[in-house]
Amino acid sequence: MKRKFSAAAVSLITAFSAVSCGSSKNDNANTVKIAYLPITHSLAVLEEAQQLEKQSGLKVELVKYGSWTELTDALNSNRVDGASVLIELAMKSKQEGIGIKAVALGHRDGNVIIVSNDISSAADLKGKTFAIPHRQSSHNILLNDALATAGLTIEDVNVTELAPTEMPSALASGQIDGYCVAEPFGAMGVSIGAGKVLFSSEELWEDSLCCGLVLTDKFINDRPDDAKSFVENYKSAGNSLTKESAKKVAKKYLNQSDEVLDISLQCISYNDLDITEETYNTLVEKVKEYGLSDNPPTYSEFVKNDF
Repeated sequence: MKRKFSAAAVSLITAFSAVSCGSSKNDNANTVKIAYLPITHSLAVLEEAQQLEKQSGLKVELVKYGSWTELTDALNSNRVDGASVLIELAMKSKQEGIGIKAVALGHRDGNVIIVSNDISSAADLKGKTFAIPHRQSSHNILLNDALATAGLTIEDVNVTELAPTEMPSALASGQIDGYCVAEPFGAMGVSIGAGKVLFSSEELWEDSLCCGLVLTDKFINDRPDDAKSFVENYKSAGNSLTKESAKKVAKKYLNQSDEVLDISLQCISYNDLDITEETYNTLVEKVKEYGLSDNPPTYSEFVKNDF
């Protein structure tokens, strides 16, 4: 009797496991996993997560990370299908042989140079300490561009890498004299009175590139229809984001005050998120000029627009 019960139990467990595994497989086949950081530069992909399932049945599983290093590790190891990521970091990964493609911009404009209240020009940054989130970033490029307006170079300042969340308080305490980072952390520095905007990104670099939507080659090749649907709906979500709707999405995901979000969303947009060859080649020139990379990937190697 005991033997019969064990056999029945094993059969039941096996059957249950098969059903469970089948259900998980189907769920995974209908899901795209996208990594992001809780910043305003990710709002297009966060907005799409709310819309896509209703429109196409494809689910977006948002995977939040606390740092660019953690996010990039997940992307490079195929633990996620794609990410909203600093485009220079993705370029570096591509250069190192990682199978990824940039399929759209994350946003347009939306970066600022924040400095302490006693700094009135780029020339005043000489000898000062300035924070960026990562060497491989448009924030590094924008710092170089800002210094160039005063005939300075990166050698004239003390550059430090800080987590974005630490920058406003570091400025307030005098640990640093300025910073450039993804929003809403620039707006936070202004909101608490620790600093002011010295330059907006469009003043330094017209049509600047910063964050991009990147998908893995594995996802694109294994699920081409889903990749096409995802990218099309992503761009549509970006085009539909007004300042008002962007603020609603930001309040849901970013846990920031109305004041910070109002400041943060003044100079960013999410429409027309195609990566053009002209703007990408300008980025490549700056990446080389400022020493971020000697051999960044070409447009044809890295950017995919032909869905």
